Amino acid sequence: MTTMPDQRSDRPATAHEAVPATDLTTSGKPAPRVDVPGLADHLLGRWPDHRRRARERTGDPAFWKDESLSMAEHRERVLAQMRLLVDDEHKQVWSAFPERLGGGDTHGANLAGFEELVVADPSLQIKAGVQWGLFGAAILHLGTAEQQDRLLPGAMDLSVPGAFAMTETGHGSDVASIGTTATYDPATEEFVLHTPFRAAWKDYLGNAAVHATAATVFAQLITQGVNHGVHCFYVPIRDPQTMEFLPGVGGEDDGLKGGLRGVDNGRLYFDHVRVPRADLLARYGSVAPDGAYSSPIDSPGRRFFTMLGSLVQGRVSLDGAAIAASKLGLAIATRYGAERRQFTTVSPVEETVLLDYATHRRRLIPRIAEVYAAHFSHDRLLDLFDDVFSGAKDTPEQREDLETTAAALKATSTRFALDTLQECREACGGAGFLTENRITSLHADLDVYATFEGDNTVLLQLVAKRLVSDYGKHLAGATKTPAGVARFVVDQAADAALHRTGLRRFGQAIADVGDARRAAGHLRDPETQQELLADRVAEMVEQAALALRPAAKADPETAARLFDENQVALLEAARAHADLLRWSAFTEALEEIDDPGTRRVLTWVRDVYGLTLIERNMAWYLLNGRLSGQRARTVTTYVDRLLQRLRPYAVDLVDAWGYGQDHLRAAIATGAEAERQAEARAYYAQQRASGNAPVTEKALRRTATRLRP
Repeated sequence: MTTMPDQRSDRPATAHEAVPATDLTTSGKPAPRVDVPGLADHLLGRWPDHRRRARERTGDPAFWKDESLSMAEHRERVLAQMRLLVDDEHKQVWSAFPERLGGGDTHGANLAGFEELVVADPSLQIKAGVQWGLFGAAILHLGTAEQQDRLLPGAMDLSVPGAFAMTETGHGSDVASIGTTATYDPATEEFVLHTPFRAAWKDYLGNAAVHATAATVFAQLITQGVNHGVHCFYVPIRDPQTMEFLPGVGGEDDGLKGGLRGVDNGRLYFDHVRVPRADLLARYGSVAPDGAYSSPIDSPGRRFFTMLGSLVQGRVSLDGAAIAASKLGLAIATRYGAERRQFTTVSPVEETVLLDYATHRRRLIPRIAEVYAAHFSHDRLLDLFDDVFSGAKDTPEQREDLETTAAALKATSTRFALDTLQECREACGGAGFLTENRITSLHADLDVYATFEGDNTVLLQLVAKRLVSDYGKHLAGATKTPAGVARFVVDQAADAALHRTGLRRFGQAIADVGDARRAAGHLRDPETQQELLADRVAEMVEQAALALRPAAKADPETAARLFDENQVALLEAARAHADLLRWSAFTEALEEIDDPGTRRVLTWVRDVYGLTLIERNMAWYLLNGRLSGQRARTVTTYVDRLLQRLRPYAVDLVDAWGYGQDHLRAAIATGAEAERQAEARAYYAQQRASGNAPVTEKALRRTATRLRP
């Protein structure tokens, strides 16, 4: 079992401790301290006990990834680990299931614990997610109470390992266009499940290659000659005794992948397989014995999105897992960077610690800041998820907000995780490339998260569509009357006059004249940061919405062209929206930090996040008249000052994430590097003190030059 890293004995001595938190700042005031144990407790969030138990589990060697295993051995180890999860006295993996079946009906708590499995082995997290978060969740959210009582126990206790058969070789994110059909036969009261062509094979399915004995299969429901769209069916696929495919079912192993080798991904196809009418998961659509179709949701489109929306927990959990993986990489790289020394700079004999270089601080600390922002936004996402699925605030608007927010955060956090792990790998040099230090392995396993549960580009399009739709509704409401139209025109003209003619920049330049500190003062003001970030989202959405407005009445070819011309801008608007969500969540979270020193340091961290977002998009702010040249120059200067100010707290900030040695499991994060450096420094110091140190050729030449007449 692991010990939590708030116990300082768990943490190696690091270079940052040479700059103790009791030192004075440049202003002569005592430097703030970070209450690491208190911050670690705070970051456990709304369900601390679930996270603590999950971390105890991931600190147990029985759940750790074994890099020496073959693909087949790794698959069997992960299955055995899942059986341990079921045998756990807490049965935390059942948290989201109904109490009447032994679950806990605690949806947010379930995900808070589940996403921590990535720390033990991403393959375990994904395979468990397939079993309980997809296969089991499909039965739970798409099935009736009778179907839940009949089918869920086997999914919950793993006596029925299951696959989630939605994606097809020819259609991934475009679920509405899948080719598999389920045609109702009233003579036998069965559906005939069929794969009509090769591209309709179900593909990339976890558990399908080896372990699954049943699957929840998505197919086009056809009855009485009418296609009612995609519905889900419970289908046995293998004999539990022989593990051979049942008649009419076939498939293949997807084979070796770039990562997640412990997950047995495979393909399935169906050749006129008969499925009882009772096994259509019928919460949102059912078929009577005579073939008549009925649904509580009249609109086919709304019905389809409601069914898919009920499975949104996959995206929510991937956001949390990507953040956890980013924390692991940054904790490893930061601990190493606080100990590793390279090149003599200030001293002719003492090499400099990596984190004391501005370039190294730039590599890691802004990413630490973004992880904090991502952590707090994920907490808000879990709250929203729990509100909807607990029924406390289950409204169509809340569900739409949940789906949009999950799409925005999952798409950006999984991309961020990959970029961050690569940066951490490079920041650790050759040591980062060694498997024993985990970073390359994490990167390989996290790679597919960018397309899991929806390709990130498609998810960002979904977010942009919602933003443009909301703007369109606002615009329609504001321009219903001639007065409203006039106000809109005036506002547009005023905006152009303020931003596009340089008036705003001129005003900033006047305010800041002669004193760069004034510019910095404005930039660290949270209201200024919020205005700049929110203004970018609003402007980008408005421009895209107005450009797309003619598409509503255009022919299909023209509409498609308009969308294509604005697609890149739409994705940028969605990313900017995700940035704003994170900044806002971070700013709100600061109000909940009681310890003054911790709150002050985290405020600097928030400022680093907000200002690096502005710096990253500086061209937009200058071109659109949002920043003067003086303030634009000040952004980078002030960020660098903040990074230097945060340097002594870098290790504290990653320690507060709560991952000890049993979680990191990286040789370079154990303090071994500090010991090696201390040994080397002692060796050279002893040589110098004894007078036995050899003279360098350079020193000899300098001496000879001085002695020349």
